[in-house]
Amino acid sequence: MSDDEADPELLDFLRQHFQRASLAPKIPETHVLEGAEYVYDNAIDVALDYRSTKAAAAMIYDQMQKKEYSTKTWAEHELHPKVKDESTVAFIFTMDLLNFSFWSEKNDEERFAVEYKGKKWTGYWSLIASLQRALDEDIPITSSDFWQNEDECTEEVLKHVFRSSTEEEIPLFQERMACLREAGQILYEKYQCSFTNCIAEANHSSAALVNILANNFPCFNDVVRFENRKSVRFLKRAQICVADVWAAFDGEGFGHFDDIEKITMFADYRVPQMLNTLGCLWYSPLLDNAIRHKKLIETGCSWEIQLRGCAIWCVELLRREILRNHPDAKVNAILIDFFLYDTMKEREVEGQEEIPHHRTRSIWY
Repeated sequence: MSDDEADPELLDFLRQHFQRASLAPKIPETHVLEGAEYVYDNAIDVALDYRSTKAAAAMIYDQMQKKEYSTKTWAEHELHPKVKDESTVAFIFTMDLLNFSFWSEKNDEERFAVEYKGKKWTGYWSLIASLQRALDEDIPITSSDFWQNEDECTEEVLKHVFRSSTEEEIPLFQERMACLREAGQILYEKYQCSFTNCIAEANHSSAALVNILANNFPCFNDVVRFENRKSVRFLKRAQICVADVWAAFDGEGFGHFDDIEKITMFADYRVPQMLNTLGCLWYSPLLDNAIRHKKLIETGCSWEIQLRGCAIWCVELLRREILRNHPDAKVNAILIDFFLYDTMKEREVEGQEEIPHHRTRSIWY
């Protein structure tokens, strides 16, 4: 064989190699973390303080150990479902369809609130209380068949479900109703009216389930374009939906995911507030002033994207720092997020907010 002739054995080997590579199943990725890192690398109004991040990681790990923070913490709250069956899957899908924008400019006595079991619930818990109250009243609010039936699931019925104990109604009511209608139609057309079939299709991959939600349900497709340069995926509600299933089922059954570590922090308005309080996130004077004066920050603008992206990247650094010092720690971005959110809410109740959360009104968080 001359030097100019191709080696048939080498050609056959290469052909087989590339055929196998093309047939190999792709490993699901959400690409949320890489987008967050890009935002952090290019941010000019939000910065990370590495010394404070290291100190915060030590504090967070210590407090999570003392409070025995784990997936079991999720079900310990009196309003979260306790049973581990399909009804809880349906409840979680419903609540994360609607899990956005609870902040109010009104004071605690006037803001949207829900009376349930002798208590007044606000914020995220007002949503959970509304759903539980509806189920107690035999309104099938977690049924996608119900959402589609506009004769039964009327605007009037939904306003009754989300009725407030104050004059202020739930924010973005029309958008919430639209989310239910849209998701009900998609579940009917593609998933036999059950979110459990989405979970089955994901085949124990948290990243695959996030992508199924983002790719098939427009109201979960939380994607922005940063500075007209790069598309960035935040996917807050898609990720928290997967995380809630994982936590509710303690990582078993419907909540068994082989790659749960691929879920990042959930880019909202409470966790950035807590990270700033801890000194981990710093804001430019203009942004800091806007947040302190509670000015509305438009969804999808550069400031908002920087706040969300840098918060995700900061929690990732916290996670890495904890594992660097405690390699056997059972900690991930989900549990860190849950801890930071709960801690910030506790500070709010105690009147210890050092800075307000940023004000953005959208269906994404």
